[in-house]
Amino acid sequence: MPRGSSPKRERQYEHIKESAENRGESTGRAKEMAARTVNKERARSGESKTASRSSTQGKSSSERGGERSHSGAQGPTKEQLYNEAKERNIEGRSKMDKSELMRALGH
Repeated sequence: MPRGSSPKRERQYEHIKESAENRGESTGRAKEMAARTVNKERARSGESKTASRSSTQGKSSSERGGERSHSGAQGPTKEQLYNEAKERNIEGRSKMDKSELMRALGH
């Protein structure tokens, strides 16, 4: 955390870092995600001296809520599709590839 960070931002950093580690991210990746998120929030609220345009415009990290991490460029993972197919009781799901699962689920 940068010098002079508020106690609120310190708590936010620790919370994000611990959440990422609990999801299985490496310590380094968790620290990076937490630092980037907190720095963006500091920039959006005017707490930092400089801020990039991408930090101050668009959705905030809390508004976005991880929406990029769940679907990505290729959509849900095969495992996510398989689990959904299992919940819906779709027959033959174990022999389906990702595209077949997507078609069977109507994605």
